[in-house]
Amino acid sequence: MNSKIANRMPLAFSAALLLACVWAVSPTIAGEQLQSETVKFSDLDVSTSAGVQVLYGRIHAAAWRVCTTPSADPIYQMGARSCAKDAEAKAIGRLNLPQLTAFYRVKTGDHTQPLSANR
Repeated sequence: MNSKIANRMPLAFSAALLLACVWAVSPTIAGEQLQSETVKFSDLDVSTSAGVQVLYGRIHAAAWRVCTTPSADPIYQMGARSCAKDAEAKAIGRLNLPQLTAFYRVKTGDHTQPLSANR
């Protein structure tokens, strides 16, 4: 009987640690209202590589502003990185600009996810 309990201790500890991580990150993700920021680019010529680079910079900066918290806790920072990456990909996918999508894929090395919107 004691060996069964001893074998379950690492599993219980892992589950508790996972729940602690979810609990720590969840207030920033689910507990608060979803935040958003509008990125304006009517002043840019997105048919040029310079315009695309500036637009990507604006999207990237907006994603970080929306996703970051003032906490220095590494768990929050890890959640912020994931949030910003997802927000960036979603924004670029919604815009559905081929040159921006290509720039994003080269910049991030992410060729796995389709970024164009399904219609």
